[in-house]
Amino acid sequence: MSVEILDGSTIREFVEDEGAFNGSVEERFASLDMNHDGLLTYPEMARELMSLRVRETHFGVDEAGWNHDELLQLYLGLFGRFDRDGNGTVDLEEFRAEMREVMLAVASGLGFLPVQMVVEEGSFLKKAVERESAKHVVA
Repeated sequence: MSVEILDGSTIREFVEDEGAFNGSVEERFASLDMNHDGLLTYPEMARELMSLRVRETHFGVDEAGWNHDELLQLYLGLFGRFDRDGNGTVDLEEFRAEMREVMLAVASGLGFLPVQMVVEEGSFLKKAVERESAKHVVA
């Protein structure tokens, strides 16, 4: 993890850079596709969905009181957002489309004022920051 400064435009520009964004999406998809069949199942995506920390109420602390069935429904619902055709699997295009929506929603939420944020190595946010930083490097 690292602490980075970013704003909505950093993320928007990353998503709009088709080469950078699509390359990152394809890399993440391939890392999740354990059986290399070109489709993601719920078990293949479960750990990634849980890493989104959607129950986090304070830095690193999850909201208490959720039972196993509630958590399962939450993560199945998130999987359903990716599985746009409802066939029980997520193909690369579904994954790309939902990641685009997620990233643009984060960009919208951040707005135009820079914020300091902890980002995970290899995450889409970290890749957006790295892309932005590379633009400012003078050769």
